[in-house]
Amino acid sequence: MFTPRTPRVVAARRLRRRRDREASGRFLAEGPQAVREALDRPGTVVELFGVPAALDRYAELTGAAVRVGVPVSPVTDEALAALTETVAPQGLVAVCRHLDVPLDEALADPPRLVVVLAEIRDPGNAGTVLRTADAAGAGAVVFAGAAVDPYNGKCVRASAGSVFHVDLARAADPAEAVTRVRAAGLTVLAASGYGETDLDDLADAGRLGRPTAWLFGSEAHGLPESLAAAADARVRVPLHGRAESLNLAAAAAVCLYASARALHREREE
Repeated sequence: MFTPRTPRVVAARRLRRRRDREASGRFLAEGPQAVREALDRPGTVVELFGVPAALDRYAELTGAAVRVGVPVSPVTDEALAALTETVAPQGLVAVCRHLDVPLDEALADPPRLVVVLAEIRDPGNAGTVLRTADAAGAGAVVFAGAAVDPYNGKCVRASAGSVFHVDLARAADPAEAVTRVRAAGLTVLAASGYGETDLDDLADAGRLGRPTAWLFGSEAHGLPESLAAAADARVRVPLHGRAESLNLAAAAAVCLYASARALHREREE
């Protein structure tokens, strides 16, 4: 049974650091839900670690890994703790290959709904938006500029498996990402609390039923003025109560579901 000092455990533990994830092209997915989703994406899982009780409890996942040639490695409780970041880990951790695709590939057959996360730093927010984008039917999520690493452990956990469902792309320059998204035929909408356009007005005018890329900025500072100005419209979520604003994840959910509703209606007609 592997211990914290076993070389493969030591190598996997290093994936908790961004520089090691970037260098190796691998990351950790923790818990049975994430492992299940990872195994459903062929070629993603490199190795499965688990304490014996969890390997028995989730025998269907263990069997699925064995069937596709993924090594299954029993570990001690101490070794599992070295690999996980949660207070009460669920006994399984998968080493996975990075899932990025080039932005041009993500846009080659233009999805009808795309999310661009510009300079977003909080991994919990990023993972939650990724999960929401998946639920709303988005085809791609772009992490642009100095955004959080999509393979950060907290981001992966917050995505609840959605990191394995949608195309992930990264772009060094958010402005260039906006240019390329627009060139693919999508309308670019920038979410902003100070936007001139009301989300409800866009929906009522039927302007959300076209292929759309939503642009979201950082939690603390929102979108830079130059980037927001590059969008086709700056859109605010109407606030009918006394709250000053919505947080990033809540605003993204409202915007994405407004688009999803309009896009599905357009398709049905």
